[in-house]
Order: sequence, then structure tokens, then C-alpha cells
Amino acid sequence: MQTAGTAPENWQEIILKKDAVLAEYELRIAQLEHMLEQLTKVVYGARSEKRGNLLPPEQLALFDVPVQEKEPEFETITRRKPEPKVVAKPSTRMELPAHLPREVKRIEPEGVDLQECVLVAEDITETLEVRPAQFYVQQIVRPRYCCKVETGEVAFLQAAVPSNLQPLPKAIAGVSLLAYLLVSKYEDHLPLHRLIKMIRREKVDLAESTVNDWVQGAMKLLEPLFACMLKEIRTSGYLMADESPIPVQDSLKAGSTHKGYYWVFYAPVSHLIMFIYHKSRGGDAPKEVLKDFKGYLQVDGYAVYDQFERKSDILLLACMAHIRRKFHEALSNDKVRADYALDQIGRLYAVEKQAREEELDTDRRFQLRTQKSAPILAEFKAWMVDQYGQVLPKSAIGQALSYALQHWDRASNYLKDGRLEIDNNWIENKIRPLALGRKNYMFAGSHEAAARAGMIYSFFAMCRKEGINPGEWLADVLSRIQDHPINQIEQLLPYNWKKGREAVAQTQP
Repeated sequence: MQTAGTAPENWQEIILKKDAVLAEYELRIAQLEHMLEQLTKVVYGARSEKRGNLLPPEQLALFDVPVQEKEPEFETITRRKPEPKVVAKPSTRMELPAHLPREVKRIEPEGVDLQECVLVAEDITETLEVRPAQFYVQQIVRPRYCCKVETGEVAFLQAAVPSNLQPLPKAIAGVSLLAYLLVSKYEDHLPLHRLIKMIRREKVDLAESTVNDWVQGAMKLLEPLFACMLKEIRTSGYLMADESPIPVQDSLKAGSTHKGYYWVFYAPVSHLIMFIYHKSRGGDAPKEVLKDFKGYLQVDGYAVYDQFERKSDILLLACMAHIRRKFHEALSNDKVRADYALDQIGRLYAVEKQAREEELDTDRRFQLRTQKSAPILAEFKAWMVDQYGQVLPKSAIGQALSYALQHWDRASNYLKDGRLEIDNNWIENKIRPLALGRKNYMFAGSHEAAARAGMIYSFFAMCRKEGINPGEWLADVLSRIQDHPINQIEQLLPYNWKKGREAVAQTQP
């Protein structure tokens, strides 16, 4: 029988194993608490990563050792004298845009002989009104003539229907209606069945299958312009890339949807934007799109982009915003280290803000970064290397440090050229409208429909970037594209189209 005085010989080993098991459980509990916190933020919390109460720069060196604040021995209560109340300025009504047409309704006083009165002034009150979309029928009259030709025979002459009036042969849809349908579906995210219901309120009965055919036919006309965009984006020299999921109906998956992806590419210099659909999130899609690309490619930490690291004519850039996000998520795990990392990244963004506010060109922005950002990056990397050996690798702060160090060389590459950006937040912002579309129509009807939708998303994103009315651009392009020279089709791209319109406006009196 074992007594208290006869402990087993391996009691120290048992205690060590117990401590190791407890440490493992504590780490697992910390990981689960971190996951729960992140999930709670997604469901209930604010999405912004802005921070306040940043410590002054002189205290940054103290982050190597946690500092315990002393409890105050007494509490000081101060009273602030209330500030005098500021008299609010009287509110003024919003001025209505001057370009809108005015319809005047004159209201005279009743019961008075105006011939005996003298007009001394007029008060004008403006109200903003609206007329719902008005459908009308355009009649294309083509006279048919009978005449004799040189051979003496009788021939009939009649002009053909021009493509600018009937872009889809034998279809009753004109360019303005086609533009209205596409803008409503892909810019305003109205499903076609809901849009047809709205049109029927105007006593115009359209079959859903017919409207679908019109939409497909109109997008077929735009395919050469989309191919032109792809050619130009491959020669842009600097691209940002990201991807976003889209549910798609698949005939091979009855009762469920296939998870496809939009691969989004943005050229910050030329402002070209492309949404290219692919069935998977594998490496085949970017490999095909970028097969002839040479230059800078800015991406997130997704491993599929690592294949371009082996290409000598492509230099990968990482996104500093993704690195920052990891440290922001680690605030509850290790506030001292996470705060320090966020402060250093904040200093890098302060340099970018200075460049924007001073409107520096690419050469001067390169010089500013070399002078200010390069030392911050070097100091920050040295700190991360030192701290990584002091934290648990599986903890939130350990994962943030690991992610940052893994992508640090790519993240620092933006110093090489003044044209490059510190992150690819811009392209992520352009993906957000897809989420609204997914909520409204839930899925694409087929893989072909998803590909067509990506094409029109690309055009409309460029219209937003250029401040162009997408309906006006689309109606004009649909009326011209069939007769436009194919070797000059780039003139119809939104940014070139806008320049052309501005040039014509300047020549007019």
C-alpha cells in the first residue's frame, strides 16, 4: 500500500506532464475565446478597424516590456466651466441642381382685380418632382420604292434598319430599353422578375424569357470591348488582384449551387477594372489572365499567387492592410505588442497621407518613402523577429507576427516605385457591390450568365470610377459598337469615351 511518505519515483515526470496538459488546455481556451470574440464582432460589432487613444512616440520603446500602471492613491475631481451656448444658424434649404428643367406654375391671388394692382416682387418656391420611366414606341418608317435601273428592269429599293436603332435584329427592344434593363439588373441589383413586375405596372407586358434573350443579346454585342480590356490590362505593368465568391446554378448539382469566383483585376495607373468569372478558386484562372503580364502584381496572402513568385518578369507586392488586420484581431490577446505593431503601421500610413495631401508626383513620393518609410519598415521587422521568439506560435499575436514576417518582403516592395500603393484596399472596395447583388438575386442562373455578369460589372465599375452615368454610356455604345472600327474599339471604353465627349463639348460654342 502506498502512503504519503512513499511517493512514486516518477512523481516529477507526472507533475511535468500535468503542467504540460494544463498549458495546452489554457492555450486552446485562449484560442477559442479569440475565435468567439472575432465571431461576435462579425455578428454584432463594428466593422471599422479605426483606433483611438494612441500612445505618444516617446513611449513606443517601452513595448518590449509590459508596463503596469500604478493605481492612483487619491482621485482628483475637476469641474469645467460650461461653455457658452452657440446659437445655431438658421437652416437653409438645399439648392436644387441648376441643370434640371424648370416648369413654372404661377399662382395669382383670388378675389382681387389685378388690373388695379402693381407687381412689386415675386417669391419663388421650388419643389423637386419626378416622372416615372415612360415607355414609348419608336416607329421606324422605311419607304419602299419601285424604279427602273440602267438595264431597264424594275427594282424595289428600301433602306435597311440601322443598327443604332435596332441593335438586336428582329427584336422590339431599342437601345434605351436595353440600357435600362442592364443598368437596373447589374448596377441597381434588381432581379429581372422584379423589374418585369415594375414594367407591367406601366401596362407593358413582357415575357421573362424574352427579356432574358434581350439581356444576353446586348451583352453579346459588348464582348469585343471586353476582349479589348483584357488585352490592355495585360500590358498595364501594375495590377491589383483579388477574388470574391458567387453562387451559381449548375445542372450537375440538382438542388444546390456551385461556388464560383470572380477574379477581380484593377490597374491603378490606367483605371482598368475587370471581373473575370471562373468555376474555382484554383490557380488556373489568374494564370490564364496573366499569362502575358509583366510588371508589379499586388495581392493578399492567398497561396495561389505564389506561382508568380517564380516568374522573373513579375514582382509580387503584399497588402499592408491585411497585415494590419491580423494585429488588430490580436488586441485582446496581447494588447501591448498589438498596439505597438499598429502604431508602426500607422506611421507608414501617415507617410502615405502626407504624399496625398501634398499631391506629390510618383518621383517625389518615391523619395518621401525612401526617406521616411524605409527606416520604419526596417525597425519594425527587427522588432517582429525579436518578439516572435517570445510568444506562443498558435496564439493570435503569434499568428499575426508569423503572417507579417512571411509576407514582409512583398509588403516592402511598394518602396521600389512611386506608382505603387501600400495596400490593395481600393480593389476590395470595388468588390463590395457584388455582395448587394448576391443578396438580391442570390445566385447566377448558369456559369455563362455569371461570366456575362462579370463583364458588365467591369464596365459599370469603370463608369463609377470616371463619374459617368452608366445608362448614358451603355445606350451610346450599344448604338455604335456594331459599326465601330474594330481596330479603334478602345475608344468606347468608359475613360476614353468620357475624353471624347469632353473634346466634342469644348469644340461646340
